[in-house]
Order: sequence, then C-alpha cells, then structure tokens
Amino acid sequence: MTEPVLSVRDLCVEFVTRRGVLRALDRVSFDIGKGEVLGVVGESGAGKSVTGSAVIGLIEPPGRIASGEVLLKGERIDNLSPERLRHIRGKRIGMVFQDPLTSLNPLYRVGEQLVQTIRTHLPLNAAQARERAIELLAEVGIPAPERRIDGYPHEFSGGMRQRVVLALALCAEPELVIADEPTTALDVSVQAQIITLLKRICRERGTAVMLITHDMGVIAETADRVAVMYAGRVAEIGPVRDVVSRPFHPYAAGLMGSIPTLETASERLVQIPGSMPRLNAIPVGCAFNPRCPHTYARCVVERPELLGRGERASGSHDGAGAGHAVACHLYDEPGVDAEALVQRDKVAAAATGSAA
Repeated sequence: MTEPVLSVRDLCVEFVTRRGVLRALDRVSFDIGKGEVLGVVGESGAGKSVTGSAVIGLIEPPGRIASGEVLLKGERIDNLSPERLRHIRGKRIGMVFQDPLTSLNPLYRVGEQLVQTIRTHLPLNAAQARERAIELLAEVGIPAPERRIDGYPHEFSGGMRQRVVLALALCAEPELVIADEPTTALDVSVQAQIITLLKRICRERGTAVMLITHDMGVIAETADRVAVMYAGRVAEIGPVRDVVSRPFHPYAAGLMGSIPTLETASERLVQIPGSMPRLNAIPVGCAFNPRCPHTYARCVVERPELLGRGERASGSHDGAGAGHAVACHLYDEPGVDAEALVQRDKVAAAATGSAA
C-alpha cells in the first residue's frame, strides 16, 4: 500500500477550563490517501471542525493536543513550532473555510492576495506569480480572470468568493486540502458547482481532501469514504456507499434514516431521540448509549473500539485504513445479529416517518 498523505493516530484534544479539563476529541484515528476525499460528518458538537483545526495546528489556548500524532506524508507535524507550521499551511496544506470573507482580506485586491501567497511558497517573481494567479482563477471557473483578478472581495458574489478561496488554497499545489463546511453559506445550485469543482481539481492534482460537513448529500456526492463522528469519537468509518446504504452503527443508521428520499412519501422526518452530550457530561462507556435503542450493561461501562466489519474483539482494527470499521459492542457480542438489528431499526424508523 502507498503511504497515506494524512495519518491521524489516537488524537486527543482538550480544553482547560475553570470547571476542569474538557476532552473534545478522544482517540480519533483515520488516514487519507492521495487523490482521496474523506468526508467527516456528524451533528454540531461532534468534533468535526476541532479535528480539522488540530490537523493544521490552529487549536488555540485554552485548547491543546493532549496526545496522539498527526503525520503528513509520514512526517509528524503536531509537535512542530508555530513558525514551521505556518510554512506547512498554505504550502503543503490548503484550507477552505465556510465563510470566504474570513480567508480574504477586504482591503486588498484578490490578485494581490493570490500573488503574495504564491510568492511566499514558490520561487516565482511578481510577473510569474500574477500569471499563475490568473491561471488558477480560470481553473476554478472565474470568468474573465485577467480582469477580475484586480477586483476586491466585495465585488464578487458568495459563490465566486468561495472559488477564489479555493484558488488560494491551491496556490502552492498542496498535498492536502481541508475544507470545513465549504458550501454551507451558498445556494443549492452554487453548492453543486463548488462540490464538482473541488472534486475535479483535487482528483486531477492527486490532492487528498478532508471534507468536513453536516450535509450527507454533499458527502454522498463528493466523498470516497466517510467518517461518522459522535462526541469527539469516530463511531463508523468506511466507503461512502456502504455507510450510506448499510450503516452499521446505530447512530450512523439514525443519521442516514433521517435523510428524506423520493422513494417514500413522508410528512415527518425521522429523528434520533435526545441530543449530543456536552463536553462535561459525556457518558461513561459508549458515548451514544443514552440515545441508543440497543444499550445493554457493557455499553454503559466499557468504551467500544473500532472493529472491522465482521471481526471479533480478537481481530485488531484501528479504523484508519481503507476498510469499513464500526465502534459498537453489538458487533462483539456472541449470538447477536447486530447488522440485522440496525437495518431493521432503520427500516422501521423510515416506515414510522412515512406513516406520520
């Protein structure tokens, strides 16, 4: 197997407060390969954005990486100095955030910002950098880039600004792009254009992508694999088609069951009872146990580890590879057909929603 572009191993992120230490990420592990799009999905508070911030070294005090490793092409980067991390950001890791205005300085022309970023990371003079900036704007679908390059951010629409941010992220041909809710603030038609653009450019360049979103439609259209997060942990990870069509974790099944479809008429969306626990009230054992329809004694005392689909506890699996893995005790319980239980619940929930 080729070396993954990004490897995250047992990553823990904590926030020190007056009420104690709050753990936002608890032993998160995954890999992203060259040219692969990994979608990271979950409810608000699941730890998606914190994971992205930890990877690029943007966890600010009182937050800290308490343990674990982040490796970029085999090189550990979570323990680098702020100066070295600044060099890696933009050069080897590109970033696309939800609001493009947080990435663009309103006082400078778009071209000036692109040229400055290019010259910071590549050995090009001003004329060469401007030419490259125009090429990037054309590549991301900005019409008349020779003219628009001299415009200010406020002269672009929301979708066009996000295209400029994508060009900015790709300036130095990074190995990894982290996109945190890149389409949330955009119209549906513009969302589709940005998704198609991100997918095409990164596939052509062989760039690895970590796509953070709460929108399963975006994940289904864009990602190769998906990691479902809950309360700072990875509940399930696997190929996007498998997770969407046949989820194994009860939480993942609830998420997929809540997506409306055209196959059945439903007046009411399916919902998962309860809510995401606060950081200072994460349950012992499986964090999902208060909301799970299949909780039993072991779930409230022992945290489940990621197991490859069909494997027992004796078969180790860290969930970081390209296989399908789930963190649920049901799949380590003799005599329990966990898959049948979860799929039955998904179908029953959908039927209830249709009958409502």
